[in-house]
Amino acid sequence: MALNLSQKQEVVAELADVAAKAHSLVAAEYAGTTVAQLTAMRKKARENGVYLRVVKNTLASRAVAGTEYECVQDALVGPLLYAFSTEEPGAAGRLIKEFAKGNDKLQPKVVAMGGQLYPASHVDVLASLPTREQALAMLARVLAEPAAMFARAVKAVADKQGGGEEAPAEAAAETA
Repeated sequence: MALNLSQKQEVVAELADVAAKAHSLVAAEYAGTTVAQLTAMRKKARENGVYLRVVKNTLASRAVAGTEYECVQDALVGPLLYAFSTEEPGAAGRLIKEFAKGNDKLQPKVVAMGGQLYPASHVDVLASLPTREQALAMLARVLAEPAAMFARAVKAVADKQGGGEEAPAEAAAETA
């Protein structure tokens, strides 16, 4: 179904809004993917905070102009599916990587993050980024380690000082 001018402007505005807030972008070639596969991918995308959309490259190019994803404009060639991570940087990479395993027709073509364009092979790197919960757990472990080391050091000093004081007290009790 062809879009009229006002519908195209709405699509560009919506994509521009998403691109302005997104953490990462993965564009993948989807030709040959079945409707059932795309429906399953859209459902999983909604669950994981990924904005998934199929739009014409000219509209996507206009939408990313002025955002950190402007770097992808020259790479937008062929029928592409756009996955913007809106909650976690690695979410779009994990989604595309997961669905590409079961569908050889789904091929990542563009990966972008932080204003940098990366080759399609970097979808694995993006997918390996920790989730928010994993990152918080890692941070908690890093912050807890110095406290644990300090507690062990204080205990060692206390044991050393405590052991030296108990011996003279015990010796005095034995002499009396």
